[in-house]
Amino acid sequence: MGSSLTPPPSLLHHHHHNHHFTRRTLLLSTTTTTLSLPSFPSLSSTTPTITDRFFIDFSLCPNATNPARTLGDTFSTLCSDSTLLGRVILGLYGNLVPITVSNFKSMCLSSNSNSNHSSSYKNTLVHKIFPGQYFLAGRQGRPDKGEVRPPNELARNIETVDPNAFVLTHSRPGVVSLSLSENDDDEEIKLDPGYRNVEFLITTGPGPCPQLDNKNIVFGTVLEGLDVITAIASIPTYKPSERIRQLNDLADFFGDGRAQNARTTWNKPLTTVYISGCGELKVAKPSLPPSLP
Repeated sequence: MGSSLTPPPSLLHHHHHNHHFTRRTLLLSTTTTTLSLPSFPSLSSTTPTITDRFFIDFSLCPNATNPARTLGDTFSTLCSDSTLLGRVILGLYGNLVPITVSNFKSMCLSSNSNSNHSSSYKNTLVHKIFPGQYFLAGRQGRPDKGEVRPPNELARNIETVDPNAFVLTHSRPGVVSLSLSENDDDEEIKLDPGYRNVEFLITTGPGPCPQLDNKNIVFGTVLEGLDVITAIASIPTYKPSERIRQLNDLADFFGDGRAQNARTTWNKPLTTVYISGCGELKVAKPSLPPSLP
């Protein structure tokens, strides 16, 4: 049973704003016409506490982009000789955003099965790193490319259109958040009624990321392993030149579909870093609150 730790006061911030509805809202409203939103507890009556502890192991893979790979090679076989970067322990706020946390837990726990790992975070990439800000993992797509294919039974996350789910801010390093606005997933995939957003981000510091607030759902915090997060943030990434950016913007303006495809390589780590393991940590006796940065 997880401990009940209260996050730092800097994480809590009450927003009085009008929630901006997006195409994600339209998708939910058009595909779930009979669905009514439940009453979520507000922070005025419920303080978010850590209800679950999960770990994620991050590793470096030297052969993921090997040009000699064959059709029979899977991501797991290509990375059989990977180097462990380290383990990160997360505390999750299951009382504040229960659906978001439940889906994240499902994506981690399914990696412990003996079947293939196509429906879990295990053997999937950290696909974008924004230095001094955050990194992204869990992109939906093809498992053979180190991407995630969520299981069909994963719950539809109606918290993505509930304002109470967006009250926590990206105020410091180590904030764990469901990525709703910062990803490069294909729009056709997002508008599929079977789409389940499981992509997440972790802020790397050194400062806050206010541009992520009110757009992505904070559902946890790094309890241990912030040094691993910093190590990931320091991995060099592909940075397009200003001329390439301008040409891409022009192509996008004229509706050239190749523009978005090209952007998928921007901020991509030049060294492959991936999730080599993940799962739950059972805590028999709650410990003292950790000293968080």
